[in-house]
Amino acid sequence: MSDGLNEEARLAILGELNKQSDGRLNETLLDRALAVQGYSRSREWLRTQLRKLEELDAIHITVAGDLLIAGITRAGLEHYEKRSNIDGIASRPRWS
Repeated sequence: MSDGLNEEARLAILGELNKQSDGRLNETLLDRALAVQGYSRSREWLRTQLRKLEELDAIHITVAGDLLIAGITRAGLEHYEKRSNIDGIASRPRWS
């Protein structure tokens, strides 16, 4: 998958986390939500995207058993809401 599509998928992950009242989702639910948006990839691919988002300080990851739980950070939320920019994550169009 190209870097551009990975960046778009990372934005989609932030969008899914933003929809949650507590800003968190486990990787199984994220995988389902991304598949609906056309990002049907392996679990390892999703984990790679989550780790990259954590590296960019856009999310934090908690491990529960063998399951990853992602939570959006202030920096991730600000990027999603177009108040700042994080390289490595696509930007939402101005009209959305």
